[in-house]
Amino acid sequence: MQKTAFASDNTSGICPEALESFIAANTSNVASYGNDEWTRRACDAIRDLFQTDCDVFFVFNGTAANSLALASLVQSYHSIVCHKLSHVETDECGGPEFFSNGTKLLLAEGEDGKLDVDGIARLVAARTDIHYPKPRAVTITQSTEVGTVYALEEVKAIGAACREMGLAFHMDGARFANAVAHLGVSPAELTWKAGVDVLSFGGTKMGMPVGEAVVFFNHQLAQDFAYRCKQAGQLASKMRFLAAPWVGMLQNNAWLTRAGHANAMATRLSDALAALPGVSLMFPTQANAVFVNLPAHVAQALKDKGWAFYSFIGAGGARFVCSWSTTLEDVDALVADVKSGL
Repeated sequence: MQKTAFASDNTSGICPEALESFIAANTSNVASYGNDEWTRRACDAIRDLFQTDCDVFFVFNGTAANSLALASLVQSYHSIVCHKLSHVETDECGGPEFFSNGTKLLLAEGEDGKLDVDGIARLVAARTDIHYPKPRAVTITQSTEVGTVYALEEVKAIGAACREMGLAFHMDGARFANAVAHLGVSPAELTWKAGVDVLSFGGTKMGMPVGEAVVFFNHQLAQDFAYRCKQAGQLASKMRFLAAPWVGMLQNNAWLTRAGHANAMATRLSDALAALPGVSLMFPTQANAVFVNLPAHVAQALKDKGWAFYSFIGAGGARFVCSWSTTLEDVDALVADVKSGL
């Protein structure tokens, strides 16, 4: 069994479809800085996936994708509404504030790690005087930091509220594939058709070696974004190696199949753990992450046996994340060790 299988979907290797394209791109000399055929193919594949003419940029990691995308929506005297457990608040070392030259994050409550329209409206209306940073954008995490998924109607409601309040709408989609697999809706329905202006589309957690896509559905907001990427050290000279894995993953819906597998493994693990005495789910398991309350001695016993998992992510408890490479044997071995520790 893989004792690191549940620490994060970042611990998995490269998905075969992504690796095949990555290797295929490693032939001959091609143009640099994104002026190559692989980057063109990847951008076109993403436009086909979302069924619209969007602007696509590739960066190295999720912090850069979120931070630079949000910086493109605001000025330094603006503010951004997010959930208090969102990744941009808890795990990006102030990146969104840094790259936007100080834009303030306004933190909202919300059940199951999700923003709702009322919470957004309360923050936006709380202060309207010139002494307070003006709300300018909303960002949601799909799927959330606690493993839940915004339903399509929830995204639509937030999109409509953003339009009514004059706010830009960003989606942190580090695990967007898992959300789509859970909901069974099209990527277009869950993004621009629901009012999303820009998406940070996660590639690494999906099974790529490195790289995320920043997808602008609002062309106006994408103006000069390439300069932001360059200034932030996110313009890859050998861009084809960031772009090529997307070609492989988006062919034949491999991205969705792999995400569906990760979700299924999480469901199997969640069901098995929830059935054990003394173990309780903290949140519904809707994507590829399982949050449970474990007795302290059981958590320690797992660590003593070499299992890697986090206990400070989201709202605490024990977090187990499944990936494209998680196996039935991994799940069953973990459950067996939890049982033996009870």
